[in-house]
Amino acid sequence: MSKFTVLLITVISTMNLISAQEKDDAAARDSPVAPGAKVTLLAGGFRFTEGPAVDRDGNVYFTDQPNNRILKWSADDEKLSVFDDNTGRANGLYFDRENRLLSCSDMDNEIWEFDMKGGHRVTVAGFEGRKLNGPNDLWIHPGGGIYFTDPLYRRDYWTRTPEMQQDGEHVYYLSPDYGKLIRVATDLEKPNGIIGSPDGRLLYVADIKAGKTYVYEIQPDATLANKKLFAPMGSDGMTTDRDGNIYLTGKGVTVFDPAGRQIAHIPVEAGWTANVCFGGKDMKTLFITATEYFYSLRMNVAGVR
Repeated sequence: MSKFTVLLITVISTMNLISAQEKDDAAARDSPVAPGAKVTLLAGGFRFTEGPAVDRDGNVYFTDQPNNRILKWSADDEKLSVFDDNTGRANGLYFDRENRLLSCSDMDNEIWEFDMKGGHRVTVAGFEGRKLNGPNDLWIHPGGGIYFTDPLYRRDYWTRTPEMQQDGEHVYYLSPDYGKLIRVATDLEKPNGIIGSPDGRLLYVADIKAGKTYVYEIQPDATLANKKLFAPMGSDGMTTDRDGNIYLTGKGVTVFDPAGRQIAHIPVEAGWTANVCFGGKDMKTLFITATEYFYSLRMNVAGVR
């Protein structure tokens, strides 16, 4: 082998290494995760954590559903406290524009609204004269209406029949004045996670049984149209960030850009990752509920308050 050939091979190898390093650097810059950030355990010892939601001050509330509690992580001192211990077995949570906390409370298959003193009222008790199956997750549109999923997960704490209450597992919409409840999606096997785009134009719904997540266009009358496959995986809980990326859960957290391309996967050391939301003072911390644990992760991008 000539000296020229050896030199050429060396130059090509060096260029390939530089190219690979440039790709790694670009991927790090484009990643939603902050450089060097690691998933951090904030608390444990729960039975099953779910439903994280952020208030206007960056505080994060989440549920320990089997223990019938809502807990609060304070953005001021980063400490945990019990917000309420009579929550109707709250699951998914979300804050509205008035800083009221809405919950999917499936003890009696209802949607509840909490004030910040822990008092509550029932906003949805059923549909067309029958109980819901078990509201699971919800998202509040910027216009004030509430979209929620209603799958059937039979609970051992129910004292009534555990059979299907409605004629299927559907997605519903409650008008901003709470006066009108309609079905907006009836073509899913088991809708679970739900989130909307920051501009309120799109709704993402995870069909956890089918193992797919779909995106719909939200119409002026709040109905849904033009259903499309968004991601080839289902999800339990979901969230989005200011760039419109969608975060799906299950085995860790998987992040997709608005076009449906996977851009990151965040491993979580727990058997099941149930839900996620952004929070903290600058909204650049991702909070993760996973089995008996509560985690956080610093991000490059901020969430949507």
